[in-house]
Amino acid sequence: MFTLSVRLVFQIQHARSLKEKRMVSRGLIDKTRHKYNASVAEVGTQDALQTLTLGVAVVSGEYSHARNMLDDIIRFMERSADAELVSILEE
Repeated sequence: MFTLSVRLVFQIQHARSLKEKRMVSRGLIDKTRHKYNASVAEVGTQDALQTLTLGVAVVSGEYSHARNMLDDIIRFMERSADAELVSILEE
């Protein structure tokens, strides 16, 4: 069994309140969970208005499948987010 995880940091330039940030994060988390059945959660910077830090984890019986799935998720989130992806930290 292989478990891969990544921490993604997004900048939300237009967010002026935590409510606006939550709208971006909830939409992105829900879309990603629905499409990929992956674990996604906000893992840091909860009080920062314009910074969103998400953790994503996938599990698979094959390393190559887990790697491809994680790469697809990163591309999907980068395209789908109403924010700019500024950092990717693989763990």
